[in-house]
Amino acid sequence: MQRLGDLLLRIGRGLTDRVDSRYTVVLAAAAAFLLRMPGLTRPVRADEAGFLLVGRSWDPMPDSVFGHYFVDRPPLLIAIFEASDAIGGPHFIRVLGAIACAALVLAAAWAARLVAGVRAARWTAVCVAAITTNAVIDAVAVKGELLGLPFVMAGCALAILALRRRSVPLALLAGLLAGTAPHIKQNLLGGLVFAGTLLLVSAATRQLPVRDLLRLSAAGLAGAAIPLAVTIGWALAAGVRLETLWYAVAGFRSDASAVIAMASPSAPVWRLGVLLTAAVVAGMLVVLGGFVVHIRDEWAHDRAITAATGALLAFDATALLIGGSFWRDYLFPLLPATALAAALLVRHGDRRGRTMRGVIVGAALSSVACLVGWTAYNALGMQEFHEHDTGAAIAEVAEPDDTLVVFGGRADLVLASGLRSPYQHLWSLPMRTLDPDLEELTALVEGPDAPTWLVEWVDFDLWDEDAGRRFADVVEERYVEHGTGCDDRPVYLLRGVDRAPVRPDCS
Repeated sequence: MQRLGDLLLRIGRGLTDRVDSRYTVVLAAAAAFLLRMPGLTRPVRADEAGFLLVGRSWDPMPDSVFGHYFVDRPPLLIAIFEASDAIGGPHFIRVLGAIACAALVLAAAWAARLVAGVRAARWTAVCVAAITTNAVIDAVAVKGELLGLPFVMAGCALAILALRRRSVPLALLAGLLAGTAPHIKQNLLGGLVFAGTLLLVSAATRQLPVRDLLRLSAAGLAGAAIPLAVTIGWALAAGVRLETLWYAVAGFRSDASAVIAMASPSAPVWRLGVLLTAAVVAGMLVVLGGFVVHIRDEWAHDRAITAATGALLAFDATALLIGGSFWRDYLFPLLPATALAAALLVRHGDRRGRTMRGVIVGAALSSVACLVGWTAYNALGMQEFHEHDTGAAIAEVAEPDDTLVVFGGRADLVLASGLRSPYQHLWSLPMRTLDPDLEELTALVEGPDAPTWLVEWVDFDLWDEDAGRRFADVVEERYVEHGTGCDDRPVYLLRGVDRAPVRPDCS
């Protein structure tokens, strides 16, 4: 046992020496980029596919931000997916996600250097690189959270720099970057929360004169207003009513939260347990827990930075809890707070700093171990891509003008099929919120534009037994079962249409 302890101590010292190198930040950013590249080998996931399909059919109109399809996301996010698709196809968004991870590492190191010096910047870079590439959270899919985080983190760093230099231009730029993030994903308001708290606490503790508080605050708010003005200007120019824009990016979430609250709590509670486990395994919860435990000491050392970090953490944690869905990648918005917490703790030369450096080493080892496990799992063919495989099987037998609706909202299946969906809801939550009685879907199936193909990915009566039974009766009248997808999901073909049966090769 003593020999094992000595061996671990030597390994820890060796890793510490390697982290304390002038190349660490650049290498960590490069690792964050490269370790996301294996995602290019995996099929496009549901949210990515949905954003791509929305972007491809984008046709704004007064009562719809995106035209045919509905999605509760800001226009800038769909514009990014549309541009990415035009540049390099569906998978190119994974490259942009890897670039975003590398940029996040660099921005986190910059903020850490401003807060706690060069050594803290190096350790923080390793911490952020490890968490962004940990497969236990998500090292493959790219969504708004990941794409918006570099703006949040850079906004925090610029807010610190603007305060120290009393610089109005830097405050304007900080507001611009922090204010851009929520136009990629609505809940990424943390950069503005951090900057506002930083200025207010600095003024309250008499580190910042009131005159400078007003100057910097006005500049920051002006910067944050720029992306808002651009979005509103685009909506007006495109003919989208502002109330339509507001509902898509904000109002829908209130209605959807009510739907989530009325559903069975078993699935969200299970996902919350998985999310917390992932946060522990990746090291994120340990870092944040260390900050909470030592917050009084950090407050005594630097009140403004500590208060701003605490406010950032509280805001993002509250946003996660209010969301109610608890998917693992919802941990990503906590990364800026994690980076700042790591920087504050790792700078100390006492037991606190040594413990945090050990935690970061553990996070890096966890990322490597999870990546090895993920690679082996995929190499052995154990990873299932049932949505993609079912869509590909439909693509083999469908005609170009066929259409497809997936009950349960699997946009990745629709994308893999190469067919258009005549139903406006590509996700289950908007369907359950905006078409709860399935009246719109039933009218579509009964009408002249009924989809050629219908996949029952979840049971018709899963969310509403009465509406589901009524819809099943309509499906029985107009469709015939024409094979099954993976996991024996029924695939229906419109009566009177002649196509070969669907026979997916389910991996």
